[in-house]
Amino acid sequence: MRRDSGSGRTERDEQFHEFVVGRRPRLLHTATLLTAGDTHLAEDLVQAALTKLYVAWPAFQRAHNPDAYVRRVLVNALIDERRRIWRRRERPVAELPEVAFSEATGDVGEAVQQALRALPPRMRAAVVFRYFYDLGVAETADALNCSEGNVKSQTARGLDRLRTALDSAQTTFLSSQGATR
Repeated sequence: MRRDSGSGRTERDEQFHEFVVGRRPRLLHTATLLTAGDTHLAEDLVQAALTKLYVAWPAFQRAHNPDAYVRRVLVNALIDERRRIWRRRERPVAELPEVAFSEATGDVGEAVQQALRALPPRMRAAVVFRYFYDLGVAETADALNCSEGNVKSQTARGLDRLRTALDSAQTTFLSSQGATR
């Protein structure tokens, strides 16, 4: 590896730095979708993914589809994070809510985030890649390292769960609006 004169950085470091500067906002957006709006966890996922990517930089450079490679690293980081035992009990939030968390707020974005949050990580990833990023079944299967049939079933089940959750949230919201009028 060649070192840049004076900076102590290798050529690999420079290439990785350029990649991070150019791609971090997009990675953060993808991670935010994969975590159903949890920006703190999304930041952690991006950091974990970038760490893994730096270690595997030569393999990443040889990848025939770098975007798919990065998506897979993000999904794997999400699955690894969800497996941690302490994560199952802790639910960090930036600010304490003024009202009970379970009350319907009427915010469509929040309702979608709550519905996505209820999905298991791989199911959520299938829905996000298929419908938020318009990836095909084969591209999603590649990103999730599973069969195309698995992507189809995970997506169908995820959409069913989302519809049920959003219908329930809408019914709750409408009934609360009728009670206040």
